[in-house]
Amino acid sequence: MRENSPVQKISLERVYRLFELAEKEFPKHPERSKRYVELARKIGTKNRVTIPAELKTKFCKKCGAFLKKGKNSKETVSGKILEIKCLECGAVRKTRK
Repeated sequence: MRENSPVQKISLERVYRLFELAEKEFPKHPERSKRYVELARKIGTKNRVTIPAELKTKFCKKCGAFLKKGKNSKETVSGKILEIKCLECGAVRKTRK
């Protein structure tokens, strides 16, 4: 598949849309937002689309939960490293700030 093919562009749009829906549904239905993240990751894998960096910090890589700061995740900054801890499974993701 070519780089930035029409299929990849549509897939990326769907990934963004699913994350928007996950954020909207999180207060009432956290399990539904977890499913949206799962679908977004599946679309990305199937169509060889890299999930953008700004979205990677919004879900737990281990359990697949949608992360909302203060609700089910904790953010700690130490130097230039941002640590995001999932309070559902305890996994820690470290990223450069």
